[in-house]
Amino acid sequence: MRIFIKRYGYELSNITMHKYMNKGLNLCAVIMHSKPGYKTGKKNKIFDNLLNQNFTVDCNNKIWYTDFTYMRQPNGKFRYNCSIIDLYDRSAVASLNSDYINTDLAISTLKTALEKENYPKVILHSDQGGQFTSWEFVNYCKENNITQSMSKAGCPYDNAPMERFYNTFKSNFYNITSFSNVEMMDELTMKYINWYNYVRPHSYNNYLTPMEARYR
Repeated sequence: MRIFIKRYGYELSNITMHKYMNKGLNLCAVIMHSKPGYKTGKKNKIFDNLLNQNFTVDCNNKIWYTDFTYMRQPNGKFRYNCSIIDLYDRSAVASLNSDYINTDLAISTLKTALEKENYPKVILHSDQGGQFTSWEFVNYCKENNITQSMSKAGCPYDNAPMERFYNTFKSNFYNITSFSNVEMMDELTMKYINWYNYVRPHSYNNYLTPMEARYR
């Protein structure tokens, strides 16, 4: 927060910042809740980890990360988000919501990203979820010159950039937002992604926003 307001010309110490947040604004910490179990389906084709925890890349559209997270709808049912981020600047290249955490959502998100970026030849890193190992997804990647890379089983740090993206997604958006219906959830999700890309400074980018880092 201190870095964020500094961009607007205000210089405050950490102590002063905490004072305003805790007492003046009556803000409190967001508590992360445990994740529900996902039915990922049968694993088919498993790909090697081509990154081996090397999270630095020298240009955009070279390495993308993808994964899912959940959101609870006002009616109590789950709605799922699939996002793709660019490892170069941590920007969200594509982000879609669906009632189903399946291969169709994974392919639709990848298609959106490819169309937006004019079909680059990228490495797409994911976990070993059944959505990413399915014949349909693997074949779609092959047809579009996408090289798949996967985290090793039981090694969550392989997926650290995506985990951080979703931690920020939950703490800066989902956990502090009320939704009256699914349409509102989807609309505000897209507004958050735009804010994340264009407004929120990212420490990985030396506190430039992802879009500032992408086009500097």
